[in-house]
Amino acid sequence: MTAQRRVVAEVLDGDHVHLTADEVHARAVTRLPEISRATVYNTLGEMVTLGEVIEVATDGRAKRYDPNAHRPHQHLVCGRCGAIRDVHPGGDPLADLPDSERFGFTISDVEVTYRGICPSCATTA
Repeated sequence: MTAQRRVVAEVLDGDHVHLTADEVHARAVTRLPEISRATVYNTLGEMVTLGEVIEVATDGRAKRYDPNAHRPHQHLVCGRCGAIRDVHPGGDPLADLPDSERFGFTISDVEVTYRGICPSCATTA
């Protein structure tokens, strides 16, 4: 593993981490000053391709990178500030789609996004 890849992985470590590429770069530079923005973007792209991180896009905002790629989950997104939290609702969203609504598709994945207002934004309203 290269030093650059290690630093990007370290920056993305943790629960509820959903950083933009620019945020990853800003944090990575504090650990490895010579890391370039292009290297961060390329490393994130490779990590997505390898299934190590998930690319999350919400409402036209900058893509975010989620390191929680190995445990199925959904996202809860604040409609004001864009904060994202991982959530693990009960049930199986794949099973919730009736056969009559599958139109012959073989379904391999489901993405559900819950939207609302986070507590911080709710108190400033």
